[in-house]
Amino acid sequence: MLLLFDIDGTLVQRASREHAGALMQALHNVHGIATNTISRHGSAAGRTDGEIARLILLDAGVSAERIDERAADVREECCRLYASMCPADLSGLVVEGIPATLDWLAGIEGVRLALLTGNFEPIARIKLRAAGIGHRFPQQQGGFGSDSEDRSMLPAIARRRAGESAGLGVSWPREETLVIGDTPRDIACAHADGVRCVAVTSGPFSGDALTEADAVARSSAELRAELARLLGV
Repeated sequence: MLLLFDIDGTLVQRASREHAGALMQALHNVHGIATNTISRHGSAAGRTDGEIARLILLDAGVSAERIDERAADVREECCRLYASMCPADLSGLVVEGIPATLDWLAGIEGVRLALLTGNFEPIARIKLRAAGIGHRFPQQQGGFGSDSEDRSMLPAIARRRAGESAGLGVSWPREETLVIGDTPRDIACAHADGVRCVAVTSGPFSGDALTEADAVARSSAELRAELARLLGV
């Protein structure tokens, strides 16, 4: 089974301040827009970094063509800035019970762990390394905001990489893939690729807002129980 974990709200909480700051500064550095006039388009929860950047830039009057031309520059600048802004230790922001859950999963034969996140990949890796859990998620696996602005594309990308890593010659099977996330967008992206999703309430959404998931876990104990049921262990 391939388990694809979201990061913010699922693995760590309240770890987005420096991340958001790096993105805002990158938009200023690359496009020259004044950060104090940037407006936000609702909640960023579940959106990719690229999608958030595009929405802000469009609101600031930057053309879609210009956004496309400089997207790689924004990504590189954001990652460069975050590398210097990220606190050295984010272990105190790891969701309660997650380290033990990851340790348990790592010991189950046939279970593969990877990330499925709207974070640009370098940011995701830096963030989880500072949180002390990055070693559980192998390099060159998963799906990231640097792969596509469209989150619904990420599960297929992650399955392709898992299939390649396992030497299958094809993408990892949908029926053996599970997304774990904390927002309706996590659920939507999983179902867009035809894979199941377990939603957790450790992020900004209550269980009532996550009912489209295949299962909802309101604690780390419930998450482990749901994963054990789905894994048949």
